Amino acid sequence: MKLDNKKIFKTLNPNKIWVPVIIGLAIVFAMFYFDPSVNKDSLSGIFDASIPWIVVAVLVILFRDAGYVFRIREITDRHLTWKRAIYVIILWEFASAVTPSVVGGSAVAIFILNKEGIKLGRAVAYVMVTAILDNLFFVIGAPIILFFAKGNIFPTSKVLEMQLENSMEAIFWISYSLYAAYSMVMAAALFYRPRVFKWVLIKIFSIKWLRKWKHDAQEYGDQIIIASRELSGKKWNYWVPIVVATILIWSSRYLMLNALISAFVPLAAFEHVIVFARQVIMWIVMMISPTPGSSGTAEFFFGQFFTEFLGNYTFVTSILWRLLSYYPYLILGAFFLPRWIKQVFFKKKNKKINPGQDVSGS
Repeated sequence: MKLDNKKIFKTLNPNKIWVPVIIGLAIVFAMFYFDPSVNKDSLSGIFDASIPWIVVAVLVILFRDAGYVFRIREITDRHLTWKRAIYVIILWEFASAVTPSVVGGSAVAIFILNKEGIKLGRAVAYVMVTAILDNLFFVIGAPIILFFAKGNIFPTSKVLEMQLENSMEAIFWISYSLYAAYSMVMAAALFYRPRVFKWVLIKIFSIKWLRKWKHDAQEYGDQIIIASRELSGKKWNYWVPIVVATILIWSSRYLMLNALISAFVPLAAFEHVIVFARQVIMWIVMMISPTPGSSGTAEFFFGQFFTEFLGNYTFVTSILWRLLSYYPYLILGAFFLPRWIKQVFFKKKNKKINPGQDVSGS
């Protein structure tokens, strides 16, 4: 596998933070202008927030990020120090924030791990493991949480009914089926029969109208084989911590909004379940968004999914939600990226000057 450094650095460009910011602000101003329920009074509602619940929301976000750092250290067999793991996660989140969700930041993550001293084959394996675990959380967890929500997961919204013609449920289950199929195939390829997967892939892309992608398919098959080799022989004490961390990471991601909504309106236990479940639906919508970091898409659908709980507090809560869960990674990425580049790309030069000096940044 060859990493296109030029293309990756085009993604890891601090100037890109303005694109999602502008899109997000445009949607916010459009909602403020066209939605009569959004006015000065609704904006002043931010002062009604319960400080303890806001603190809980912030702590949950920090817990999620700590989970990411812990998981990447465990996945890499603690090759990364805590400091380097923090750098990796911040830059990985930054890459995800400035690219469309449907594209993701996998190639950038492989590049970052490789530059942190992890062999390319292992870097590919580690990124694939995180992707499979994240997808499996959704594939396995979604039916469970939707069962407990007892059918109250799809919001009744006039806007959604007009735009989607009551097809939200169908869109969700189609998307869910595609994610489930993809996750199962990739898990089987990575852990069971990587060579069979490569053979099937080459056969598919030998079809006349797919032939121009045959080389890419063969290269991808090779990546799967290398990644599978790197992961073979891992015992239960390797997998248990990262599986538990994955569950806690995604639970924290969703529970942050539960805490944020509770800061404005009281929620019964069953309503907490519904809010949690609806975020699973929203996640699918945001994953197919063409905008960087789902900017605009997230702000719009937030109101459609949660206005029945928040009422006049919907607008200010959506802003706080994005301020806590999205925009910090744009700022942190733009701040840490130049420092990471200096540390990583000048490391070898510094070692030549002083071979005994520890310049890993740890």
